[in-house]
Amino acid sequence: MKAKLKLLKFMAISLLIASANAALSADFDTVKSKIEAAMTADSRPEADKARDKNRKPIETLQFFGLRDNMKVVELIPGGGWYTRLLAPVLAENGEFHIAYGTSRAEKKLKDVPGFEKMKVTGQDAKMGRPEGARFYEASNTDLGISNADMIFTFRNYHNFDDASRAAINESAYKALKSGGVYAVVDHTRRHMQALNHENRRRFDPVLAIKEIQAAGFEFVDYSELHYRADDELVYEVGRKSVTGNTDRWTLKFRKP
Repeated sequence: MKAKLKLLKFMAISLLIASANAALSADFDTVKSKIEAAMTADSRPEADKARDKNRKPIETLQFFGLRDNMKVVELIPGGGWYTRLLAPVLAENGEFHIAYGTSRAEKKLKDVPGFEKMKVTGQDAKMGRPEGARFYEASNTDLGISNADMIFTFRNYHNFDDASRAAINESAYKALKSGGVYAVVDHTRRHMQALNHENRRRFDPVLAIKEIQAAGFEFVDYSELHYRADDELVYEVGRKSVTGNTDRWTLKFRKP
């Protein structure tokens, strides 16, 4: 009898988990359709499309839990690869901001239809690499917003010195609501490997977890979406043997 009750309890729990997963999957269906539409948009450069297979944007954004009604910030958008996907997804029901080093993305997208609702925040932030320095420095990093649902930064964490990473993490924490997600992806450096001329654009994921937790975040989960077994973690990410195939860590944090 006890064995039968245990089996029934296990089956009930399994059904609840399956139902929850099905609900989450269905909840993402609308977002997925919007991402796919953005991926195939005529305005999207072919060079961006060529990176889809490697970067796996649908799977990545699903892992982080993106929904189309969220208030989202993308830090350091660069040329706007992810910006071109996030802005259309959030245009109707959500709110989308870019922050820090936004000039390239703004220039590329200012006249593109569908990006009119994209906002720029954290305009007082300053970033630069002092002459002779190895890493960038960031100051005045306050984002100037609150109650964000999600903050992304893709392959940027490695660029900054210790103090600047701490300041950016603290600003992200301040801008997020309780339960908000901090989503961070970067190129992998071997754990505890000393700096050398090949690994400046890589970062130790264990150190990243420790630093982001120090800002107050809870470490929620990681994904192997961007794991690359044949990246030996010893060469600069721009080298021909590695570029487009770097091992990247994908970490999800939450503000308590």
